[in-house]
Amino acid sequence: MKVMMRRNSAGVLSAYVPKKDLEEPVVAQEKPGLWGGTVTLGNGWVLSLPEMAETTTLPITVEAKKLAED
Repeated sequence: MKVMMRRNSAGVLSAYVPKKDLEEPVVAQEKPGLWGGTVTLGNGWVLSLPEMAETTTLPITVEAKKLAED
């Protein structure tokens, strides 16, 4: 699914899923560098993000895979 990763002015990382019109904060991430691991959103969804360079700037739309949800 297409997911836009962005950081707001307060520095909070969030994910926006346009197809669901859903924006949730990232509450946990597997890797400190974000890319190539999983992130857990505020609603319980776990998304797998693609491998990308650490210097990738936000906002960016990526193809993520939904692994689980509460």
